Amino acid sequence: MARGHEPEEFLDPREPHNAGQRDAQTGPRIGDSRQQEPDQQRQAETIDLNPITGRSPELRKIYEVRGRTYRLRPSEIRTMLEIGKFRTLALEDLREFIYTGQNPSWRPDVENLVRQGLVQTKTIPHEEWGSRQLLALTRPGLRFLTEQQAAGKDQALYSGFAKPREAHHDADLYRLYQKAADKIERAGGKHLRVVLDYELKKRVYRDLVKLGPARTSPESRRTVAERHGLSVVRGKIPLPDVRIEYETPEGARARVDVELATGHYRARTLAEKVRAGFSIYARAGDVPNLRRVLEQHELTAEILSL
Repeated sequence: MARGHEPEEFLDPREPHNAGQRDAQTGPRIGDSRQQEPDQQRQAETIDLNPITGRSPELRKIYEVRGRTYRLRPSEIRTMLEIGKFRTLALEDLREFIYTGQNPSWRPDVENLVRQGLVQTKTIPHEEWGSRQLLALTRPGLRFLTEQQAAGKDQALYSGFAKPREAHHDADLYRLYQKAADKIERAGGKHLRVVLDYELKKRVYRDLVKLGPARTSPESRRTVAERHGLSVVRGKIPLPDVRIEYETPEGARARVDVELATGHYRARTLAEKVRAGFSIYARAGDVPNLRRVLEQHELTAEILSL
């Protein structure tokens, strides 16, 4: 999804508040489950997940944060971190990638996070393939992870939902990340860190603003772009959807810039992303059309299928 890259189009990505949106539904239902009664909630604290021992694999620990008490197991904190890194996560992707599909603990984990006000859910309609349930951190959830320093150094976290279209795009980036991260880890990369386009925009915009009127000059734009590992294409600084920073087997720091392209991409936009050196991924149904666009413009690039 192409996003703006001119200074006046940069937005503050931190903690968006969209509680008044009418085209999304909020609620405690998780994956068509019914709202739990108090007795069921207590049972969720010690739900039987291990068929051998009959005990939960992880016990919940008590945390005190700004006068509030939370009871969380490590798997729940890991889930919060993954949601916070990408701002929005689809419930089906959480089950598949974080809980490896067959692990039933996703349900009590998510219900506990929602019940304690750390995670919020919305069922958001999509114009092409119906509605899906999305998850985002609440402000208390973001505050908890920040005070616990759970994300590690320099990893940005986000809370709240964007507009419906952007919320779906943010959720799609998690599946994109899984594909790209697998490729990096197979090559020996480790200690991966996620940088969304929101964060890159903020950095680039800050440096451009410091230049004042000089920011429009080609030399200034090129200097700023190079400082952030980016390129200038036709006078603009294209930004990837996701940057993955990691450590190589030799101990050096490296990065890969990844773009999620769709069948609606204009040829000019796709060409800019390719010339900027981004790794292009697309859904299987969009790949043939995107490849034809590249051929028509005599561009050579590999489009990887999600």
